[in-house]
Amino acid sequence: MKLASRLERIDPFWVMEMAKSAREIAAGPGCDPAQGGEPMIYLNIGEPDFGAPPAALAAARACLDAGRTPYTQATGLPALRAAISRWYAQRHGLDVAPQRIVVTAGASAALQLACLALFERGDEVLMPDPSYPCNRHFVAAADAHARLLPCGPAQRFQPDAQTVATAWSPATRGVLLASPSNPTGTSIDPYELRAIVETVRSRGGVTIVDEIYLGLSYEARYAQSALALGEDVISVNSFSKYFSMTGWRLGWLVLPSWLVGPVERLAQNLYICASTLAQEAALACFSPESIAECEHRRGELQRRRDVAVAGLDAIGLRVPVLPDGAFYAWADCSAHSANSWDFCHRMLERAHVALTPGRDFGPAGATSHLRLSFASAMDQIQAALQRLRRELDRG
Repeated sequence: MKLASRLERIDPFWVMEMAKSAREIAAGPGCDPAQGGEPMIYLNIGEPDFGAPPAALAAARACLDAGRTPYTQATGLPALRAAISRWYAQRHGLDVAPQRIVVTAGASAALQLACLALFERGDEVLMPDPSYPCNRHFVAAADAHARLLPCGPAQRFQPDAQTVATAWSPATRGVLLASPSNPTGTSIDPYELRAIVETVRSRGGVTIVDEIYLGLSYEARYAQSALALGEDVISVNSFSKYFSMTGWRLGWLVLPSWLVGPVERLAQNLYICASTLAQEAALACFSPESIAECEHRRGELQRRRDVAVAGLDAIGLRVPVLPDGAFYAWADCSAHSANSWDFCHRMLERAHVALTPGRDFGPAGATSHLRLSFASAMDQIQAALQRLRRELDRG
């Protein structure tokens, strides 16, 4: 049977391949405490250890008990769209009409919908390198081409307006950005983001900004939504990160008014609607109790960041730019290895610490950098740093 040619443009998700290796090693005697082994510490996957807010769990139970599980509108529960609109007003001082908000089956579905609605064969979309691999694969799945722009530490691993202007070609349809970014945890400076949007707008292009980590910003300067820059900016967001609802698969889009109808039509045909249970639970995320809990968790993640970054720097895994958001540290391992893939495998086997090599995130840092997720508990981070130091001291 012949496979579709678009699959040739979609690479494996290498972080998941590394996760398979971690599970295999974790199942062996070397990780069995009963046999003197060290249990595996997983700092490779970006998943907060907190879980959904208690109020969301209670709301989900009440929804099940009441049997409120039929299909919703493809755009989402009206009450949830209104709650998200109020969230933008309260947190960012923005007037975002509920009618511009489309609730989706995770941020992944949001990005897929946006790419399918806006891009087609022959189109080019500019993206930073490094960046989250699935984002460029959503572009590829729409038969367009993701053109990666190398961005180093001097740029905070983020593109600037001049880079975008220089790279723009007749085929360029727009930019797909992420602020804060996975894997670097760095955000685009607000003034630079405005300049990028104006550069794209002047060329008739579209700006899509992945803001799923925006709620986990640690500096007020960067905790600003791109939606403040105009209704033509498209924002992607999610309940997975700030609200810790990863497996619930619930996200949303904020769209220009004219794009809501076409995206709704796609959603109706691709998956009908997002999970009703997840939507009912998410309504409770905006209660004062839930917000207070999420803010406490954000503070805890910032403390974990400080410990993780200081610990990595101390053992020669330098983090060139302090993450101002998300829960990732993008560390340079070139002082210890010529290839981050080999280095991460060595630490997996010897230290029993799972990290993510740079291979997934673009060619610019593929061999020199690795990603550490500090979404795990503090004691796990501290133990991992101690093990890494031990193995690096051994040489």
